[in-house]
Amino acid sequence: MSKESRRREALVYHAKPKPGKIQVVPSKKYATQRDLSLAYSPGVAEPCLEIEKETNNVYKYTNKGNLVAVISNGTAVLGLGNIGPEASKPVMEGKGLLFKIFADIDVFDIEVDTENVDEFIETVKKIAPTFGGINLEDIKAPEAFEIERRLKEELNIPVMHDDQHGTAIISAAALLNALELANKKIEEVSIVISGAGAAAVSCTKLYKSFGAKAENIVMLDSKGVIRKDRDSLSEEKKEFATARKIDTLEEAMKDADVFVGLSIADIVSPEMLKSMANNPIVFAMANPNPEIDYDLAVKTREDLIMATGRSDHPNQVNNVLGFPFIFRGALDVRATKINEEMKMAAVKALADLAKEAVPEQVNIAYGETKLIFGREYIIPKPFDPRLIAAVPPAVAKAAMESGVAEEEITNWQKYEDELYERMGSDSKIIRLLLNRARTNPKRIVFAEADHLDVLKAAQIVYEEGIGVPVLLGRKEIILELMEQIEFDSADLEIIDPKTDEQEEKRNFYAEKYWKKRRRNGITLYDAQKIMRERNYFAAMMVDEGDADTMISGYSRAYPSVVRPVLETIGKFDGVNKVATTNLMLTKRGPLFISDTSININPSAKELANIAQMTNYTMKMFGLTPVIAMVSYANFGSSKDPHATKVQEAVAYLHRSNPDMHVDGELQTDFALNQDMLQKNFPFSKLAGKKVNALVFPNLDSANSNYKLLKELNGVESIGPIMLGMRKPVHILQLGASVEEIVNMAAVSVVDAQQKEKRKKEALKQQEN
Repeated sequence: MSKESRRREALVYHAKPKPGKIQVVPSKKYATQRDLSLAYSPGVAEPCLEIEKETNNVYKYTNKGNLVAVISNGTAVLGLGNIGPEASKPVMEGKGLLFKIFADIDVFDIEVDTENVDEFIETVKKIAPTFGGINLEDIKAPEAFEIERRLKEELNIPVMHDDQHGTAIISAAALLNALELANKKIEEVSIVISGAGAAAVSCTKLYKSFGAKAENIVMLDSKGVIRKDRDSLSEEKKEFATARKIDTLEEAMKDADVFVGLSIADIVSPEMLKSMANNPIVFAMANPNPEIDYDLAVKTREDLIMATGRSDHPNQVNNVLGFPFIFRGALDVRATKINEEMKMAAVKALADLAKEAVPEQVNIAYGETKLIFGREYIIPKPFDPRLIAAVPPAVAKAAMESGVAEEEITNWQKYEDELYERMGSDSKIIRLLLNRARTNPKRIVFAEADHLDVLKAAQIVYEEGIGVPVLLGRKEIILELMEQIEFDSADLEIIDPKTDEQEEKRNFYAEKYWKKRRRNGITLYDAQKIMRERNYFAAMMVDEGDADTMISGYSRAYPSVVRPVLETIGKFDGVNKVATTNLMLTKRGPLFISDTSININPSAKELANIAQMTNYTMKMFGLTPVIAMVSYANFGSSKDPHATKVQEAVAYLHRSNPDMHVDGELQTDFALNQDMLQKNFPFSKLAGKKVNALVFPNLDSANSNYKLLKELNGVESIGPIMLGMRKPVHILQLGASVEEIVNMAAVSVVDAQQKEKRKKEALKQQEN
């Protein structure tokens, strides 16, 4: 993507469909006059009076306990510098978004128009009663140090400058684990710190809290080594001034055990790296380009343990591993501050989590066979769902033990369950899906690429590294639209199946298709004619291995697209009928609904097969399937054939797949309400489990329910996802949005990855 295209995309993202990235959403009912009279006058007077009697009641009756202020004056924004408060607002909104999606914390972003330390502090103090915590952001040093110090002293709510402490906490966790792998002790290692800003100072202080010795630390700023004999050192720099007679980074690196970079790109040479001690630890965290290129570094030293700030290399030091979860734990015990004990607890929790067995969901997301604690995995991945239940409890316990918690948690298992429940509304599964697709992109045929929305989706797929598009359609229109949206991709294949240019390929596919279908009334002439149709041509590309997967259906009715792919590619061995499932991203978490598009009135055996295919597909997403076979009746309460069909399907599944978490027949409310199910049907295989898939008895009910959820509740849907196809082909709903097409493209890539893996495993078994 060109720089101008990226610029325009970023501006459109922030401006449309409405400006900004966060909004205030009511948490109480407001439909009736009674609701409004409780929400405001006269009902609101009652909680006001209760808070007047006892100030801490504000936590009981308002959102203060889950509300954080992200505050900046815009003096040190990202890599942009002092751009002012208004220009910093998009960053602060972005921070608010991260708080919400990772830890379910609400945020007001506040931009303060002053560079005067006293004015800034006084402003924050005056608005502090509104909030349960203060996240200071993008404030330049050295003012940032004084602002944070004074606010921590003068306020009785948690205050943290994430630019300082976020990187410190994550890198400290990485350092503890790296030292363990290198068989070195933090008290003995020689540490070089390149950079002397807020983050570098905070990192070094935290390392000292874990045992690093001041005499073993050398810190450098833009003027060189910070030495005791240098003039005009700030108080922060004086703490780390060395008595050693060295002047340059090159001298400091000799025999050093650890290098921590928070400075600028490419200042560490291979020669410097070679001069370090055995098993050197290098955290090159300058962004976007580290102090030494990752590939160059690992090529230079085989015994290296390395981390960067980048997501495309192992061991990313990412602040999102820290601040949402630290504030979550602090808020949940109403901590009066975030102290050293709480930060150290977060460090230990992150370090310990990296040593635990990694859930398959995380392995799948990062395209790994098995992530194991080692040189390339010393800190958890940002998409690890266990973070929410690992870091906040550790922080909360530390707050309680250090005496800064005003509330106690006594039932820790209940607290962990509540933390997981908070994340049920998150669209994290989409991020996992896209990330997994990027690990091994596939060639995707977009059969309707001469439609603007399809081409926009193909552009995103290409530029985000999700897959390699093959564009089918009228070439002149595709090229015109590509120019219009600045889709610069000269290396991509554009194919119009109807042109003379494709005659040879068309005839080749026609003969292959004719041999498959000649006993079904198809002549060679028919086959040659059919291959001019893009869906037949695209399906044959996939069938012959000229592409890995295909996407179609944007502009045509579903049956007219299903037919070509069934005739050309066909079903997987052992599958009686193909089906579809839709992944609904609901407030309670991901929910699969099957069969939403194909089988009008499946038999009991076909229903069982649909459940089996849904089970397989859910595992492809890294989820543990818990499937309810739904009906209008509960466990034999009706003898009507529509209900008994579901009973028969369940009985078959219990015999053929005893390890599957599946049961029924069940009414939908009982299936989705764990308390109702446990109370009324404790014998069910689903009792005590959270159902995440519903298999409906017919197409009417499945299709209507998924569309009802989507339109009335604004639930995001991914699908219909094809089940049971021999090769990965996926068909869109008519008029799908760009976002839906991108998501389906990612599904198709993951499906192709899975089928490729399955094929390799089958070949391996044959060889054995």
